[in-house]
Amino acid sequence: MQIGPYRIDRPLGLAPMAGVTDKPFRLLCRKLGAGLATTEMTTSDPSLWHTTKSVRRMDHEGEPGPVSVQIAGTIPERMAEAARHNVAHGADIIDINMGCPAKKVCKAWAGSALMRDEALVEQILRAVVSAVEVPVTLKIRTGWAADQRNAPVIARIAEDCGITALAIHGRTRDQKYTGSAEYDTIAAIKQQVSIPVLANGDVDTPAKAKAVLDHTGADGLLIGRAAQGRPWIFREMAHFLEFGEHLPEPGLTEIRDILLGHLKALHEFYGETAGVRIARKHLGWYAKNRPENNAYRSVVNRAESAAEQIELTSQYFDRLAGEELHDQAA
Repeated sequence: MQIGPYRIDRPLGLAPMAGVTDKPFRLLCRKLGAGLATTEMTTSDPSLWHTTKSVRRMDHEGEPGPVSVQIAGTIPERMAEAARHNVAHGADIIDINMGCPAKKVCKAWAGSALMRDEALVEQILRAVVSAVEVPVTLKIRTGWAADQRNAPVIARIAEDCGITALAIHGRTRDQKYTGSAEYDTIAAIKQQVSIPVLANGDVDTPAKAKAVLDHTGADGLLIGRAAQGRPWIFREMAHFLEFGEHLPEPGLTEIRDILLGHLKALHEFYGETAGVRIARKHLGWYAKNRPENNAYRSVVNRAESAAEQIELTSQYFDRLAGEELHDQAA
């Protein structure tokens, strides 16, 4: 898949998610097979660019390229300035958020709320594309509501404005993350535009990845919630798409090592107090749908220091691995 001058050899991207796709998680997903990883959305309000949160979100030191940074806002001139600011701070690709369904975002007429005003969409896209020399991409939903699926119209506007790739979540804004994603709208858009199209929504297994690509004809996929606690899903999907066979699930020892590395990266990036707190949600995702979920979380959530969180996690997985070996021997 080609986005401007950048060839994405593995057309599997980590979808931008607020509070999730921070630098430690992006680096981990790239290491485990994601061809692209987009940041959490960054504000277009310049008064907030120097807050601790924004500075962290604009930290791309040591991050493999191309670095894709998502911006959000409603005022074309501010969005253009935000694009320039992020390019100056290391962005190789600017992604525009018109897909977030969060109430506080839509209330400010940002995110997916923008799809209700096609004229404003065009103004924003033209302003941002004209402001920077790097590729500009766009993420949208199929529409605002079931009877307002105007993504095909937005897609034509995007292509006319110079957008270099389009990601589409197969839900309307009013669905948020309920119900099931539909892919017919994405397939129709792929037929009408010549720019790369990435499908997003409910792609949670290697087989589903192939099915969605086959159904939509999309050039790539964005993986969001399915990567939470399972960052190795990218290598599993890439292997299945290339060879048509499933990789074995990672063993407990490998999961432990991946998780410990992730915890250490979070502690280093955020500092000990914030790092320990932020790590708890990732610990919960790693344990989700595993039989030891409740017991594991009750243990690690007691940790108040980075060292204790690392030690309890390591001990817990070592014990599970020992039990697994005992069961195999029996």
